[in-house]
Amino acid sequence: MKLINIGFGNMVSASKLIAIVSPESAPIKRIIQDARDKGCLIDATYGRRTRAVIVMDSDHVILSAIQPETIANRIVERGDDDEEEVDDE
Repeated sequence: MKLINIGFGNMVSASKLIAIVSPESAPIKRIIQDARDKGCLIDATYGRRTRAVIVMDSDHVILSAIQPETIANRIVERGDDDEEEVDDE
């Protein structure tokens, strides 16, 4: 199981991740509000501005204070490490 750092020592499972999006658009704001109403919202911003919204396959929505590009790069970097391990075997 690969864990991705989403800031402040918080981690999410890469295999359960569906999307990483910016919180600026109205549809994403509705997704956030719906998750808040259902009790499926996880706020991992520690009071900072939300810069990324992470949608999980369990219908949980996670708010992060890190840019979506940064989180995506962390996923790609972790994937490259795994490919190297497979090549060495």
